[in-house]
Amino acid sequence: MSDLARSALQARIAKLPNLPPIPPPSTKAPWATDGEEEEGEEEDEVDGLGDLPSSASAPASKTPAAAAPRRRPPPSQRTADRLAAYTPISASSHFAQALSVAVPASGLDHRVYYTPPVPGAATATPDSSTVIVCHHGAGYTGLSFACLAQEITSITKGELGILSLDARSHGKTKPIQDDAPPETGDQAGSTSSSADHIAPLPSTSDATGDTNPGTSPVDLSIERLTEDFVQLIKKVYPDPAEAPSLLLLGHSMGGTVLVRACPVLQAAKYRVSGVIVLDVVEGSALEAMPLMHGLLASRPAGFDSLEEAIEWHLSNRTIRNPTSARVSVPSMFVESTDYRSEHKYVWRAPLQLTAPYWTGWFTGLSASFLAVRAARLLILAGTDRLDKTLMIGQMQGKFQQEVLADVGHMLHEDGPEKIATILVEFWKRNERLPIGFKVKKVGDS
Repeated sequence: MSDLARSALQARIAKLPNLPPIPPPSTKAPWATDGEEEEGEEEDEVDGLGDLPSSASAPASKTPAAAAPRRRPPPSQRTADRLAAYTPISASSHFAQALSVAVPASGLDHRVYYTPPVPGAATATPDSSTVIVCHHGAGYTGLSFACLAQEITSITKGELGILSLDARSHGKTKPIQDDAPPETGDQAGSTSSSADHIAPLPSTSDATGDTNPGTSPVDLSIERLTEDFVQLIKKVYPDPAEAPSLLLLGHSMGGTVLVRACPVLQAAKYRVSGVIVLDVVEGSALEAMPLMHGLLASRPAGFDSLEEAIEWHLSNRTIRNPTSARVSVPSMFVESTDYRSEHKYVWRAPLQLTAPYWTGWFTGLSASFLAVRAARLLILAGTDRLDKTLMIGQMQGKFQQEVLADVGHMLHEDGPEKIATILVEFWKRNERLPIGFKVKKVGDS
């Protein structure tokens, strides 16, 4: 460097303010304890550290010190505060009972949530009552109908019963264990209901999704699911002559099961007064099949708490009703038994493994729905278009259709009041007769 350049550089340096000396690299920061090395600025930002007190990093200034910025609470406290609004809720005020029903024909202990009908008159008999039987969609559980059940019970003053089940590989339905003591029925929301929500399935089911030893690890074919449902009804109501009239209510995949189960039950002399399908149309469902793998791949593999799982379902609007989400979402998860898992809670239903059955669930649904020999009701969310078969059927007046706004695919969770009103009117129109009403025989005066 020439003398002229060196002089120019020294002149510039002389104009700079006096700065404190830079400590050598081995010097510890003033706040570091024994064994702690000073971390770089980049790490400080990641850790969320606020500005350090000025006295720790620079000499005192003659100007008044600015107020220290307000520190954020520790991550655990911030998380607890945020998740407080997503605490799970017991189902005690939604269903009267939570029962385990052993069905040897299916090899399953079915979890059933049940509110029995209250007779409308002192002389009423069980066979004169009506029960709505609910089947959830893929990945969900019987508790997805909890808020709807509460609304129906309130509107009908308990006259219309409701039974909601957990299907194979879903919720708390599990394989029959020969060496396990029988599970007794418990109140749907007893003090131990939180354990009900999160109690793990047998380890074999957690690892493989197997709900029937000796069969395919995850057999959720439409034939298997239909047979499971029929066998459960036969177990709960062994005598068709004394069974209540049944209103079959199915959401998405559950709707396809009940449409196919209806003629089987009727052939066995059960009275089915109506079939209600929630938000599934064969054409739209089949068109959406190529997108399913991407949707499943985009969701988290699990969560560190049930509150986080509830928050996720609400934040991405999978479910839009916070109360319903707090009741139903916990039953969709189980504590992981895999030491390699990064999450405490993982999904109960192994939906990725059911891909071979997706097309079979919905193929032929429209024709089967129109062929049902009972009152038919289709409730859709938004403007989901009908396929050609349903469009022709609608023009011929073969079924009742209702379209709801401001709800998503989980319409019975998002708008339980609206759905309950529609269902009760459907029941009154197709099943219920006024108390004391008698049909006169020909020739009677």
